[in-house]
Amino acid sequence: MKTKKISQSISIISDVMQPSQANPAGNVHGGEIMKMMDTCAGVTAMRHANSNVVTLRVDELIFYKPIFVGQLVICESKMVFTGRTSMEINVTVKVEDMQTDTPPIIALTAYFTFVALDSNGHTCDVPQLELATEEEKCEFEKRKQRYLSFKNKKSSNDC
Repeated sequence: MKTKKISQSISIISDVMQPSQANPAGNVHGGEIMKMMDTCAGVTAMRHANSNVVTLRVDELIFYKPIFVGQLVICESKMVFTGRTSMEINVTVKVEDMQTDTPPIIALTAYFTFVALDSNGHTCDVPQLELATEEEKCEFEKRKQRYLSFKNKKSSNDC
């Protein structure tokens, strides 16, 4: 089976937040950031699978800091786990106030699960991850346990 390194599918996108993305107080809507995260994670999934992909699940979405109009949002995604047809991607969003010298800080994080699709819209196999570091191996095992518990829970709820 084909393998790929995590570094081969890392994606980074950034955008300056505009008034149309916020409420009257200048706070950017969470949905705007989630859309950006989904796009970034989707690019990572497509680069890894070399196929079309669809979002299956978003979990562990944690907001640490509000984001305001005028701030630069930097979205980074990387593959952390692969099943046979599914891929789990860690997404980190950093926010930077470009009018100060302070470095970007983490505003929120989440895990996105995608499924690879062939040209007929059927699920297809994805390359397995080539794990290079202890950190990558540890994250893979944590996400694998989550995947297996979700899979077991789903099958026990079937009628």
